[in-house]
Amino acid sequence: KKSNKGSKAVRWWRNAGLGFRTPKSAIQGKYIDDKCPFTGNVSIRGRILKGVVKTHKMNRTIIVRRDYLHYIKKYNRFEKRHSNTPAHVSPCFRVNEGDNVTIGECRPLSKTVRFNVLNVVSNTEGEKGKQFTAM
Repeated sequence: KKSNKGSKAVRWWRNAGLGFRTPKSAIQGKYIDDKCPFTGNVSIRGRILKGVVKTHKMNRTIIVRRDYLHYIKKYNRFEKRHSNTPAHVSPCFRVNEGDNVTIGECRPLSKTVRFNVLNVVSNTEGEKGKQFTAM
């Protein structure tokens, strides 16, 4: 879908698919982002992951922490592990540390970034220090 107003740079938006709605800020916004799944040239395919925002210090990039349990057969117990995944965040999202995000796999956007933020659930509680939370 293309924007209605006639401007020099044609700004358009689309549905990213897989049941994720296009944010209103992507439709009504003025930003131009080639790596945005809603307004850019990126398709979401492959894995869909959930995690917690660890840092958002980079320009349009966040680090998503994913916690999981690893079973140790010898001791018949689980150990806590985590993995950090860098993901591109579009300007249509407002992301803070501790927010729960859904990220989708896409083509390589840079040396390390292979995921794109699709949905953000803001963490209104002040439990930034708590790590292993149920999602």
